Amino acid sequence: MGLYPEIEPHDGGMLDVGDGNQVYWEVCGNPRGKPAVMLHGGPGSGCTPHYRRYCDPAAYRIVLLDQRGSGRSTPHASAYGTDMGVNTTERLIRDLELLRRRLDIERWLVWGVSWGSVLGLRYAQTHPHAVSELVLTGVATGSDPEVALLTRGLGKIFPEAFERFLGELPAHDRDGNLAAAYNRLIESPDPRVRERAARAWTDWETATVPAPPRSVERYEDAAFRMGFARTVTHYWGNDHFLGEGNAEGVVLRDAPLLKGIPGTLVQGSLDFGNLLGIVWRLHRAWPDSELVVVDDAGHGAGAPGMAEALVAATDRYARG
Repeated sequence: MGLYPEIEPHDGGMLDVGDGNQVYWEVCGNPRGKPAVMLHGGPGSGCTPHYRRYCDPAAYRIVLLDQRGSGRSTPHASAYGTDMGVNTTERLIRDLELLRRRLDIERWLVWGVSWGSVLGLRYAQTHPHAVSELVLTGVATGSDPEVALLTRGLGKIFPEAFERFLGELPAHDRDGNLAAAYNRLIESPDPRVRERAARAWTDWETATVPAPPRSVERYEDAAFRMGFARTVTHYWGNDHFLGEGNAEGVVLRDAPLLKGIPGTLVQGSLDFGNLLGIVWRLHRAWPDSELVVVDDAGHGAGAPGMAEALVAATDRYARG
């Protein structure tokens, strides 16, 4: 089957997580159902109603949240005065724990897409007692080689777009971590520099998917574009705040810590992240995982076949 029908939340609010941040959350589905938390990508994308539809609302108590600085959470990353120094992986994990306790949940299924899979994996590695299962798609682990692939590496596949992407940077910043270089522009006090850099970043994002540049509607929203580009480059330019050793992949290194947690990895066969073999290496290092590869699908959860595989996984865990 495809996605479940659209539903509305029956509970929600703003959670004070400290550091001057308020995190938006909502709950839908069965109030007495199996808890599941949905982790969006980006980082910085925010949750949408689409995420409510991957779990059976009769079986699950479905929790959505907008991670710090994104969506309806405040302050938003698009505001120049927002302190990005308090937006880190460690703090996002702490926010999840605050929300879990706020909702009086003992354990929940963690569902994550793209960056959400990185966050979900690290959360499960550091708080295994709180995670019943993992369902992940567009799987990533946040390692330095993944950042290098998605910026400089894909330049060999999309040379014209890459030339434009590189050309927006000062000549002395065109070597090394391109995300960090773009983040320096996005943190400029000059709003024109910030906006030009955010636009160039999202043009590169759309150039590397099956769509022409600037075709993604959400990037035409100036606030979303700025908040997204600022947050992504903040994380990608700082080793995803995963600590020392991330050049080799902290999440992949610590895969044995997932022992005992069942998980399903749903990956499109055409996802560019596959070029590094990360999802296969993760699956082999995590004996309690299963890997489902969907033919002719790319990155993300919305491609044909991806939704069916993801719903099949949450349906199966609902019965477990």
